[in-house]
Amino acid sequence: MPAIMKASLIFLALSVASSLALDCTIIDGSLKQIDAGAGQVFGVNSGNSIFVRYGNNWVKVPGALKHVSVGPSGVWGVNGNNYIYKMVGGNWQQTQGLLKQIDAGGDEFIAGVNMNGNTYCLNRDPTMTVHSTDPIPWNLLPGALKYYSCGPYSCWGVNSADQIYVMKGVTPSSCMGSNTWQNIPGALSMIEVSTDGSVYGVNAAGNVYRRDGTTASNPAGTVWIQLNISGKSKHVSYDLGVLWVIRQDNSIQACH
Repeated sequence: MPAIMKASLIFLALSVASSLALDCTIIDGSLKQIDAGAGQVFGVNSGNSIFVRYGNNWVKVPGALKHVSVGPSGVWGVNGNNYIYKMVGGNWQQTQGLLKQIDAGGDEFIAGVNMNGNTYCLNRDPTMTVHSTDPIPWNLLPGALKYYSCGPYSCWGVNSADQIYVMKGVTPSSCMGSNTWQNIPGALSMIEVSTDGSVYGVNAAGNVYRRDGTTASNPAGTVWIQLNISGKSKHVSYDLGVLWVIRQDNSIQACH
């Protein structure tokens, strides 16, 4: 076997070590996007209606969003015009800026991506105290991404070519972290970091992966594990031992 081919096969084996079967249950309802964090689960359907999970039921939330996120930073979302909203006292409050995707999973800071692929984050103090009339001190990160998600000690993103990057050293007062991207082997179309630091993603073929070995001392982790889930997936989110999966037909699964 040629040395280059052999090296490529070894690299592939190191990138995806094995697969793992999960026990999944079909959940009632239909959603195009879901987010779980801080013990809550929110989602939006194809008509941009918003829902929150209470017990075994979905309860409709007033308003319309195309993407919603819940976590230590509260509940945030963006609508069809890319306007940004934060839930305050049970009502949606618009804040300054434009994003197409937002993430509230950081340690009381938020992050997101705009229509041009520019990636931003907002430190804890303005995130937790922002009002509709306040100027927003967004921090612009280098590069261009299509999806960005943060956890307690790292943020992960994917770009238009499905390349994967991690930003290390993020803190509540320094959401930009090291301000230097580390490329991670593999290819994903979306990625989510949970509030416990776990990292999950979906590739263009609809396969779901988990990044193993992620810790505060090694935020990049060690290897991707493919999760065997029936059907093709398009969105995932993890919290409190449950992996929430949206399949390509917008059906919902809860996996353990």
